[in-house]
Amino acid sequence: MSGLSTHVLDTSRGRPAGGLLIVLEFSPDRLHWDVLEQSETNGDGRVPSLLPTGTELKAGFYRLTFETEQYFESVGTTGFYPYVSVVFHIQDASQHYHVPLLLSPFGYSTYRGS
Repeated sequence: MSGLSTHVLDTSRGRPAGGLLIVLEFSPDRLHWDVLEQSETNGDGRVPSLLPTGTELKAGFYRLTFETEQYFESVGTTGFYPYVSVVFHIQDASQHYHVPLLLSPFGYSTYRGS
């Protein structure tokens, strides 16, 4: 099953980051970006499918922008990073790609999950 998903965990609170806005963009060349979708994480901090309905994953560059400032304000915290952008390159569109974000007010990490 091909596709693209994410999961955001607020490590400072020890819980999923629900209600966090995420913007998905695509670029064939990293010069020009097209917005594909805007999604909000659910109560479990997940967006099970980031691609718009009817859109297939294709090879190219993708950028996920996590609007962390708005999220931290909603939980009564001030963060250092107003947003986090993660750019990655998909070469084999037949696979599923999971891009988790571990988040705190003063740091973050990401990796290719399963």
